[in-house]
Amino acid sequence: MTSVYTPSANHHRPKGRPSDFSDEMADAICERIADGESLRSICLSDDMPSKATVFRWLAIHLGFQDQYVRAREIQADSIFDEVLDIADDGSNDWMSRNKPDCPGWVENGEALRRSQLRVDARKWMAGKLRPKKYGEKPGDSGSIVATVNEMVIRIEGGFPKVV
Repeated sequence: MTSVYTPSANHHRPKGRPSDFSDEMADAICERIADGESLRSICLSDDMPSKATVFRWLAIHLGFQDQYVRAREIQADSIFDEVLDIADDGSNDWMSRNKPDCPGWVENGEALRRSQLRVDARKWMAGKLRPKKYGEKPGDSGSIVATVNEMVIRIEGGFPKVV
């Protein structure tokens, strides 16, 4: 015999993730994004809606869209601020050698590569979130030679005229 579930007055169904839009939930999401947290990690919290729900809200609620865009712009600033923190943190750059015949310190290449990866990822992300502020400028090759050449041209009387 199959039993059918019937809710009783004493039995409460577990409350799922929030799915109804509220200004308070939108504020909480945007505040966490502005602080540098990813939408993915925010939506992993049990008290937050799923990513699909947030995307549905963004399609429906124009005020939330605007708030979300501003939060993403602020997030770029937060992420870019982390670049200096990571670059200035040298706490794991060196490790002691465990060889009795060769005491001293050795460069921790893994930590240095990880720090470089973290910096590069944040620079890339900031450039995507706020390209006018953090993105590469057109013609910006990143080359010191190109920069020096431009300076020499300017010193010598401006850029050459194109005929």
